[in-house]
This record gives sequence, C-alpha cells and structure tokens, in this order.
Amino acid sequence: MRLQKFLAQAGVCSRRAAEELIRQGRVEVNGEKAEIGRSVDPLRDRMRLDGKPVFLQTKRIILALNKPCNCVTTASDPQGRRTVLDLLPDFGVRIFPVGRLDYDTDGLLLLTNDGELANRLLHPSYGISKVYDVKIKGHPDKKAIEQLRSGVRIEEGVTAPAGVEIIRELPSSAWLRITLHQGWNRQIKRMGDAVGHPVLKIRRISYGPVCLGRLRPGEYRLLRPDEILKIYEEARIYRSDAGDEL
Repeated sequence: MRLQKFLAQAGVCSRRAAEELIRQGRVEVNGEKAEIGRSVDPLRDRMRLDGKPVFLQTKRIILALNKPCNCVTTASDPQGRRTVLDLLPDFGVRIFPVGRLDYDTDGLLLLTNDGELANRLLHPSYGISKVYDVKIKGHPDKKAIEQLRSGVRIEEGVTAPAGVEIIRELPSSAWLRITLHQGWNRQIKRMGDAVGHPVLKIRRISYGPVCLGRLRPGEYRLLRPDEILKIYEEARIYRSDAGDEL
C-alpha cells in the first residue's frame, strides 16, 4: 500500500496530513527518509515517525508449527511440493515463516505476520538461540565434540561457538543436542561433515523461549501470552500490547 495510506490506517493522521509529514522528512522506511508515493509492505517494512515505530492495528499472529519432513518452508513451490502454509488454516491475514528448515528436516518452525519481529529473530546481531536434536553417523570422540563447540571451518568461515552435548548413543550412531546462535545455510549438516560424522537426521526443538513440546508433525498452536512477551523481549521489541491475547 502507499505510505500515506499506511500512516492513515495506523491512526497517525489523515492521508493529506501524512503527505505533509513525509515532505517534512519526519517519516522513515527501513531507516531511510521516505518520499511521497512510496509503496510499503506493513508486514516486512519498518516505518517510523519522528524516530518512533508505527504499526497497523491488526490482529497479530505468532504460531509454532511442528514442520514435518518432506515439506518446504515457503509460501508456494514451483515443483508443486507441499508447503508449510498448506498445513495451516486461513487466519485472514498473510503469515510467513521465520527463517526456514530444510525439506528433510522436521521440528519447530515459527510463523507470524509481524515483519519487524521476524527480521529481528533472523538477524545474527540478536543471537537468538535455536536448539536441535541431531542424529549423526558414528560415535564422536572428545576432539570432535570440542571442534563442534569451538567452531569448525566451512565455506563461509569458522562457525560461531555452539553448545554441543551427547544425549544418546546407538550401535552405529549418536544423538547430539546442538545449540546455535547463527543460521548459515545447511550449517549443521556441514558441521557434521567437517568433523567426519555425517548428519542423518535433524529436529529443531526450540527457538528462543518457544519449545516444540508435544506438538505432533503437522500440528500447530498459537503462542501463549507469556511466550509472546518473552520472544519480543529477546528481539528487543517493547510494545505495550505485546502480551495481549490474540
């Protein structure tokens, strides 16, 4: 929508008054001074008036989904594969995944219509923790575990320090619990390859303060008010309505 329409729908002022605010240089979009006639996406762009965030007064959706394997983390797929949105009802607003999980990875995926929250959860500077249960081939020794913890070299560079513990050993494989604060593409799989223990399975069990819990594959739930407060705090977004019921 046009920026002046957005400001009007957000209750700031009339469209005509919004145009004057834009001319005065008091409105910013994604950190840049806005111009008359600019189009914005209320779910992805960040608008500010005199340095203060401006939001539409719409129903906020934040939900946790147990993404099953063989499902893509996109709104649509040119190959016709099942997407995570195919598993959800119509909430009356456009929602989108926060980040992604690989096609063959299952576990916790957050979806929302709050673009600012999604951007901050994904930005590496906020260091939001993500915890995975990872099945690897073979039994790692102390050296391999320490390498994973301290960082291994992959294409982008050396991975950031990670939490790594062995939670179960099987005859020819082992389950690790790995905590990451970054999210390079296929990072866990490449970390396993780097220490000589290929990854066989990955399941994400938490994202920041939100846990997978007892959700079955394909099931979802709306976040509780206390979870919403905590996740906004971790993203360093402070809104008076953050803990309101959805």
